[in-house]
Amino acid sequence: MSLAPFHLAIPVTNLAQAREFYGELIGCEQGRESHHWIDWNFYGHQLVTHLVEAMPTSLKPNEVDSKAVPVPHFGLVLPKQQWHALADKFTSVNYEFVIAPYIRFKGQVGEQGTFFIYDPSGNALEFKYFDDMSQLFAS
Repeated sequence: MSLAPFHLAIPVTNLAQAREFYGELIGCEQGRESHHWIDWNFYGHQLVTHLVEAMPTSLKPNEVDSKAVPVPHFGLVLPKQQWHALADKFTSVNYEFVIAPYIRFKGQVGEQGTFFIYDPSGNALEFKYFDDMSQLFAS
């Protein structure tokens, strides 16, 4: 199955911080931009950071595998090696994890590596991998 790229627009309060976080730290290629937004190649998907005066109110987290998962959040399922490289990159610059890298649902259906971070504007991102991609939608 071939997946189509997604488009996601998110609010940010500072485009320079967004450029540093998405462009320099994560390594996303920058696309078009204006004074109010920047397009990013987010691992083959279009992510647009739109400048806002204030962030929307956060919701209460949901408990998943005994962890407080931020709601809302977005992210990607990466190949295992890429996931480890990104986790190591955040660790090497002492970036604060919301949920540090670990194996969720260990020994169960849907076992996955996961970690959560907030971008500088407070958007929650999750990055995960599956040793067995058939577990992505398994129930």
